Amino acid sequence: MTSSRLPTSARSAATPTGPYVRVALQALAAVVAGLVAMGVVAGLGLWAAGAADLPGGFAAILAAVVVMASGGKVELSGDAGALAGTQAELTAMPLTVTLVGALVTGYCFLRPLRHHAVTGTRELLLRAASVVVLWLVALAGLSALARHDFPLTLGGGDSTGSLMDLFGELLDATNPTVGFRTDLGPTLFYGLLWILGVLAVALLVSRRTPLPSRLVRYHEPVRPAAFAMLLLLLAYVLVGLVIGIVVAATRGHAAETLAVLLLGLPNITWIALGVGIGGSWQGRAEGPFGLPMPQILDAVLRSKGDSPDLSTVDLSSLAAQDARAWWLLPIAAVLVLAAAFVAAVRSPARTSLWQHSLHLGIAFALAMLVAAPLTLVEARFGLSVLGIGDLASLGGEVLLRPDIWKTVGFALLWGLVAGFLGGLLATRVHRKGEVDQGLSGGSGSEGPGQRPIP
Repeated sequence: MTSSRLPTSARSAATPTGPYVRVALQALAAVVAGLVAMGVVAGLGLWAAGAADLPGGFAAILAAVVVMASGGKVELSGDAGALAGTQAELTAMPLTVTLVGALVTGYCFLRPLRHHAVTGTRELLLRAASVVVLWLVALAGLSALARHDFPLTLGGGDSTGSLMDLFGELLDATNPTVGFRTDLGPTLFYGLLWILGVLAVALLVSRRTPLPSRLVRYHEPVRPAAFAMLLLLLAYVLVGLVIGIVVAATRGHAAETLAVLLLGLPNITWIALGVGIGGSWQGRAEGPFGLPMPQILDAVLRSKGDSPDLSTVDLSSLAAQDARAWWLLPIAAVLVLAAAFVAAVRSPARTSLWQHSLHLGIAFALAMLVAAPLTLVEARFGLSVLGIGDLASLGGEVLLRPDIWKTVGFALLWGLVAGFLGGLLATRVHRKGEVDQGLSGGSGSEGPGQRPIP
């Protein structure tokens, strides 16, 4: 009654802009929290790896690591004068940084929704779009910082010093340098896919976050299995963390081990999961350079297998180097079955055994379809003269590629069997016959401050 008598300016001031501002601030908090968490983990890992001792550029390296962990592309470049050249290439994701950023960002994205009785499609899209836009803006800013050039000091030995003198005097070559730059286009594209994937997975695994009414029917068949797969991947990371701490405390090289844990722990543990279920990777390691990885994996990559070019990393090849690798099989069996049991317990009691089997089989196959490609490593450095080959003492290569469809196929089979067994075990556990409506995003009264954004 009284609002119609207000002046136009007063009515426009009374429009509900508050919810939009609140959503923007919550999205900003999620982005900042995720990037800060990634920066802290990456900074500690680089410090443990000795990057703080490099001649300047620590901030640039830190920004580059965060960009790579977000799916961005960092290109390496080199220069050694007019007649000599350096070639460098690196494709890898520091998955510890990636995982921490995804967990923190996803949690902060979901937290404001946990106390809502319902979530409208419009509100959910607005929140997701706000996070995506702010994330891409932050990623573009980090890309501008992620650039630096380092001189490679190759002196110290008589032969190497003489070689560099020869370059300088006869071939018009200077001390080689290597630098890195961010390729902004691919970085923003893959960064977009990364943040969309993080938000999608966060919604898939959350049990308490309500869904829009159109998506409620996917709560029961999708969320329990998705949550179980997240637990499985995190369980492997936790086991690897415990082993890494023990190794650092008992076998020395604590700083190097800490660097691996803080930068690339899932790169190793998720390979262990894939190998344990029967999957495989192809790769090689040549030259004095290498990436931080377990000695057994490095030994397999440097061995000559059936192929003259690539070595196969699977359960048998790892066990040939160390018989303890056979433990990957029973560990996989126990943890996958435990994940299947968790999925079955979180599902309604009316879910049949074949449904448990199908849900977990598909979920495990999709989980490995995402996790296995993330472990890809391609690293190469070489110094060439007159464009003719590499100097063997100064070049190196590390390559590790997953056999994706083989690994995904085994994951599907394991998931089908484990889902059936997990559902069988869960029949002895008391469960609700129906999913609670307040948790599934069904009907419910809206409390104060829970009105969907108009």
